[in-house]
Amino acid sequence: MSKAKTPRALKNTEAMASASVIQVSPRKVNLVAQMIRGLGAQPALSALTFSKRRAANDVKKVLQAAIANAENNHSLDVDRLVVAEAYVGRSLKLKRFHARARGRGARVTKTWSNITVVVRERADQEEKA
Repeated sequence: MSKAKTPRALKNTEAMASASVIQVSPRKVNLVAQMIRGLGAQPALSALTFSKRRAANDVKKVLQAAIANAENNHSLDVDRLVVAEAYVGRSLKLKRFHARARGRGARVTKTWSNITVVVRERADQEEKA
């Protein structure tokens, strides 16, 4: 006897990709993720390509993976994809000390983050509007 298969969390018109333990703080990555929410897949890729933020490269890789998952695993049309969700979560946190005056030390926290991007195929009604 084996365990019952868990149902798919996403709809049939959606695909997801995620990256974990990215060494950029979630606050900085969220600014980049906010930039692409609701955009089409191709405009989002071009916006990330020409963004000056360092975190844009990591978000771009996750978006490309989500597009590839949609095309290869779920047979969705790449030209009709939209970034439905792009969210960031906290991951590891390294605690370090920075030397300060009079022999004291200040705590420095180096935070990592997790990135998740969900792309959805546009419906026919949305395309006409």
